[in-house]
Amino acid sequence: MSRLLVDADAIRALADILTETGLTEIEVAEKDSRIRVVRAGTTVAAPVQTIAAPVVSTPAATPVAAAPADLSKHPGAVNSPMVGVAYLAPDPSSPPFITEGQTISVGQTLMLIEAMKTFNQIKATKGGTIKQILIASGDPVEFGQPLVIIE
Repeated sequence: MSRLLVDADAIRALADILTETGLTEIEVAEKDSRIRVVRAGTTVAAPVQTIAAPVVSTPAATPVAAAPADLSKHPGAVNSPMVGVAYLAPDPSSPPFITEGQTISVGQTLMLIEAMKTFNQIKATKGGTIKQILIASGDPVEFGQPLVIIE
C-alpha cells in the first residue's frame, strides 16, 4: 500500500507566495513529486471618488496622442498564456524563431516563455504573416499580455 506524503510547510510557503505576488496558481516539481497550489480568483471592488476638475482654456493647446488600442483583443493577437520571461530565440547565439513580415504556419514555434525554470513553447494557433512583435527577448510578460500580431 502506497502512502501519500504531503509537506504542509511547503504548501503554506507556496500559498504565502500566491498571496504576496497576487498570482492565482503556482506549481513546484522535484524528482517524482509535484505540488500545485491554486487559489480561486476574487474580485475586490474599491470605492472610487470622482472629483470634477476646473475647466481651463489654453490659447494654443497641443494635440494629445491617442492611447494605443488594446492589442490583446486584436483578432490576430497571440496573448501570453502564463507569467514568465519571453525569449525570441532558443539561445542567445541562435536566430530568432520569427521576424516581422515572416510567413508562418499553424503550430510553428513563435517564442519560449520561461516559467518556474521550465521553457514553454508558444506556438502559432493560426497561419499568416507576423505583422508585429510586441516584446523583446528577455522581457517579463504577464498572463494575457499580447506578444505577437499575426495577420
